[in-house]
Amino acid sequence: MKPMKMYPLKFEPIFKERIWGGRDLNTVFAKNLPENIKIGESWELADVGDDKSVIANGQLAGMNIADVMKKYTTEIFGAGIYKPPFPLLIKILDAQDDLSVQVHPDARTCLKMGKGKLKTECWYIIDAKPGAVIYKGLKAGVTKEQFAEAIKDGTTAELLEKIEVEPGQCHFLPAGTPHAIGAGLLIAEIQTPSDTTYRVSDWNRVDESGNPRQLHIVEALESIHFDQDPEELTVRDTGRLVDCEYFKVDKGHQAHSCEMLLDHGKMKVVIILDGKGKIYAQNDDNISTVDFSKGETLLIPASYNGVVQFIEETYYLTVTI
Repeated sequence: MKPMKMYPLKFEPIFKERIWGGRDLNTVFAKNLPENIKIGESWELADVGDDKSVIANGQLAGMNIADVMKKYTTEIFGAGIYKPPFPLLIKILDAQDDLSVQVHPDARTCLKMGKGKLKTECWYIIDAKPGAVIYKGLKAGVTKEQFAEAIKDGTTAELLEKIEVEPGQCHFLPAGTPHAIGAGLLIAEIQTPSDTTYRVSDWNRVDESGNPRQLHIVEALESIHFDQDPEELTVRDTGRLVDCEYFKVDKGHQAHSCEMLLDHGKMKVVIILDGKGKIYAQNDDNISTVDFSKGETLLIPASYNGVVQFIEETYYLTVTI
């Protein structure tokens, strides 16, 4: 039997209904959303619990990311030791309303509490309505006692830095950073593979049954870094956007009708923000060409040796670990 020849992998999105979601994932990226449902998140590449992305193209179509990584570990991951699950969770968020004020724990907090999984993330602003904001990190001098009192009063947002955002910005949020996404934002979120979220406020919203969403006060107060270095939250908009121990994010831009060799030997994930093109293998006519367009996420295996041809001017993010 001939060995499996790797190729760029595309995935079926996993849509998540959210109280704050909308329909922009269809309007902007032509994603086939279920009807009459507010979709807040499209999980583009995931291996979290039962949510495992299914490959949509080529010989491996129909297999999920966990099974493929287990069977073709070296071909996809390359050198080094691979420990499941897949180390990245890639999402596109459509925030038509404010998200809850929340925090994610770091590894030490998870160990201390005996539950949860660390979550470090970044937000790349794809689109922003005029005046759209995020809440990121505590204002200088805020103490645990003050924040606990604000939770009781429903004023936690007043203790967070409120930042007006623009398309093209990338905001890094290490575990332990209290935050909230404001209304009117379309965001690419890159994070560690965790869905552990501790809410401290949800703007007094209720669901269709009139019930408020669950809050996690004790866990959130334990998770927040009240002594966080503000330098951790620096905003970037060009070149290397994020360089942390869990992942690295680079911003790319290519003109139409140009070609680019893919770096060989290192697994990467590419998020297409705008434009379209195709990827083909060097010197191998037996590997089918893989087309891409805006809103798609591709996993490029470490063993794949290919060329990207940009049919339109293209903007993209490249994620490595």
